[in-house]
Amino acid sequence: MAQSYKSLKENFVSNLSGGSISEINYVTAVAPTAVLLWSALQSSQGFFVGYGPIAFLTDHLLNVGAILAATTIYSSAPVALNLLLILPAIILYLFSSKSRTRQKRPLHPKSAKGELHARHNQDGLGPLPERPFITHYRGSMMVVTCVAILAVDFQVFPRRFAKVETWGTSLMDMGVGSFVFSAGLVSARPVLKARGAGETSDVAASLKAAIRHSLPLLALGFIRLYSVKGLDYAEHVSEYGVHWNFFFTLAFLPPSVAFVQALPNWFLSVDMIALFVSCIYQMVLDSTSITAFILTAPRDHLFSQNREGVFSMFGYLSIFLVGQAVGLDVLPRTGSNLSTFILGFKSAYPLLMRLLTWSVWFSVLLFLATSYSALALQVSRRLANLPYVLWVCAFNCVQLVLFCAVETLLFPGLYSTTDQRTEKQRCKHATSQVLAAFNRNGLAIFLLANLLTGLVNLSTDTLRAGQGRAIGTIFIYATALSLIATCLYRNNLSIKL
Repeated sequence: MAQSYKSLKENFVSNLSGGSISEINYVTAVAPTAVLLWSALQSSQGFFVGYGPIAFLTDHLLNVGAILAATTIYSSAPVALNLLLILPAIILYLFSSKSRTRQKRPLHPKSAKGELHARHNQDGLGPLPERPFITHYRGSMMVVTCVAILAVDFQVFPRRFAKVETWGTSLMDMGVGSFVFSAGLVSARPVLKARGAGETSDVAASLKAAIRHSLPLLALGFIRLYSVKGLDYAEHVSEYGVHWNFFFTLAFLPPSVAFVQALPNWFLSVDMIALFVSCIYQMVLDSTSITAFILTAPRDHLFSQNREGVFSMFGYLSIFLVGQAVGLDVLPRTGSNLSTFILGFKSAYPLLMRLLTWSVWFSVLLFLATSYSALALQVSRRLANLPYVLWVCAFNCVQLVLFCAVETLLFPGLYSTTDQRTEKQRCKHATSQVLAAFNRNGLAIFLLANLLTGLVNLSTDTLRAGQGRAIGTIFIYATALSLIATCLYRNNLSIKL
């Protein structure tokens, strides 16, 4: 790659200030509204039951194409795109009352609660049901991430969506944090299984397992490092550092989590530990010269060359732990009574109310951190500071609320069965195969997306590509990812990294 062109590429993604949180919310709302329309088609028409080419194409256009449109041609009118998805869903919902009546969740009298619980245990319903809305949330997050990492190199992708230099918010800044949050969310499942089996935590075994899990990610980090340096590929140094990349961040998270969980927690919950870590880190940033060191120090030795990656680990660790705390609450068949305690009454939709409680909690904390005059902190993904952690956690909890609300509205009888086989069939019926495919092999698809992004950048002048060529290239790339992911999913293949 010619030096002048490399400099142009680097300047194209450097010194950016981002956009507003409200615009990011409007753009990303396309993901749950696309799932809303998908769910309306499935619940009222059974459109995706016979999953042939037409069903796949519709699934792909809704759950991948809509996100591509939101970040490119509809980037200035995301509300309009949301309405285009919501209105047909409303029409389908209103004109399918008969279908909804058949699926309506049966109400069990309070006196039968114990009997119902006994039937669940007798028929083998496990404590950890499948959650289609979490599959949709994680799949959509992966789609946004994969689309953005290529689209950012084209003019059609607004600069306000690309990662900010230091202070501010952007779509891609949220994407990085969301990736970590969603990883934390599903990490709660093995923890819950171990608790259910009565297994005690062995510190040495946990650290050993965490290190073993990190080794493939560490290898991917070094492969990316040598590929970027060897091909003289454009890179944004202030993003993570000279040598650090996101795979290193992912690699160091499991040992960090295992180390934190090995410490005495003094009866603190996981989310409280996460907030404690993030608050202490913020205090250090505010009361020492660490912030100046991260932002302005010369890169004259290995540590200073990679200071962004090293110090941001505190923020990403906090995000991961909050994601795990949310997972510990919402993955089990019966979660905590926190929302009941706060509201003062028992909701008919306990799962949705638990998620809403998490959303309100982190939204209030974010408002206080950024708007309260005594604090007035600014969000910084580069520092992964406290406001960034709170923003990522609030955003992802709200996204989970939206996906859960869609599931509750259009598949109300999902968890009302008394046998595991029927529940699995219902969950499969309520799950997009494209999003399930992106979720199932998320890390492998993310790696493939990085490879294809590099291939496109090395073979195409992305800076001078017109709108039609840019959107066509990104669409072909996204379709290739979708096809590969879906083929793996339909053949029951999982690639573990």
